[in-house]
Amino acid sequence: LARPLARWLGCEYQPHGLRRRRHGAPQRRLNARQRRRNLRAAFRLEMAVQGRHIALIDDVVTTGTTVAEITRLLLAHGAASVQIWCLCRTL
Repeated sequence: LARPLARWLGCEYQPHGLRRRRHGAPQRRLNARQRRRNLRAAFRLEMAVQGRHIALIDDVVTTGTTVAEITRLLLAHGAASVQIWCLCRTL
């Protein structure tokens, strides 16, 4: 999803700028509290984000736990802003 969108918008595309440090339990089986605990410190940055405006692309956002954890990490490392772009948001 992100590669053609970045090309169309003329934006930089960094598919390896964020990596998972560890894999926890599958999110679909966890409630919101367990999801937050499961994802704490699960990601690491592989690129400098200081002062950058970041768009995260996700196909489906359920509880928002994953994008919230990634956003927290990006802002803690100095990102100027973070936007979440998703195709589907479940309620």
